[in-house]
Amino acid sequence: MSVLPHAAVTDSWTAWQSGVPPVRASAAALAEILSGGQAFRWRRVAGTEHVWQGTWADCHARLRAGADESLEWSAPAPLAGRVAASLGDYLAADMDFVALTDALPWRTDAVLRERLAAWPGLRLLRQPLGETLLAFLCSSAKQIPHIAQLCERLAQRFGEPVWEGVRALPEWPRLAEIPEKDLRACGLGYRARFIHQVAQKLAAASGWAERLPRAPYPEAHAWLTALPGVGPKIADCVLLFGAGQFEAFPVDTWILRAMAERYGLRGWRPAQVAQFGRAHFGPLAGLAQQFLFSGERQAGKKR
Repeated sequence: MSVLPHAAVTDSWTAWQSGVPPVRASAAALAEILSGGQAFRWRRVAGTEHVWQGTWADCHARLRAGADESLEWSAPAPLAGRVAASLGDYLAADMDFVALTDALPWRTDAVLRERLAAWPGLRLLRQPLGETLLAFLCSSAKQIPHIAQLCERLAQRFGEPVWEGVRALPEWPRLAEIPEKDLRACGLGYRARFIHQVAQKLAAASGWAERLPRAPYPEAHAWLTALPGVGPKIADCVLLFGAGQFEAFPVDTWILRAMAERYGLRGWRPAQVAQFGRAHFGPLAGLAQQFLFSGERQAGKKR
């Protein structure tokens, strides 16, 4: 697990504050939310057990689970107002994840019931759609720490300053101005070509970020998979974590293993597993997927 060195922490931070509206999660669930593959710009602060520091859009903050598992935040003093205004939306605090989780078919699915019990407070972030697409274009054939490194290189080289030594991920209009060779210099490899091509297409697609969350899932999925380098799994990740499309059911190696070993879907192709997931778990399939993903990844670490 990556950690943030003490040198990156200054004394000019606000006192810890509760979220408005409040959000509850165990320390383990918070770690999984921030470092389990939804987002890639959070690090545990060195010397602490449960304090996380990260960046989204033009915000930079720390998060921790308080004594009663209510999430608390702190921010660099100059950014406090911005973080206070944005954090609730980023955490999807307006959504009742207790009720949403209870609506999943755990009563008839013993595997899901076990996973829900293991991760109290696990929730889905509502990330800026543009940076979600960029991050998952970096994810192809990469593990979480490598994706985080690529995102950090892009931010440091091309992003706008947010705080001391911290930069935002570059937005797509900025990426459209960057030659492919300069993107490759960030270590992106073949992903640089896809990012460059997507940037050119998005430059001619005004309003896409506003339309995508409101579009029917099949339409939104088809639109994304028409972009260079965006396959079904990346499209589902973008829709689930950046557009709030809970019907999306991303299928990666962890989900393939979970569905093969726990549900008997051995030999099924990813598209078949995704279709099964949407049918079996219903309109909240993506939320169920996150519990299954987290449980399978944790089991893999133990193995």
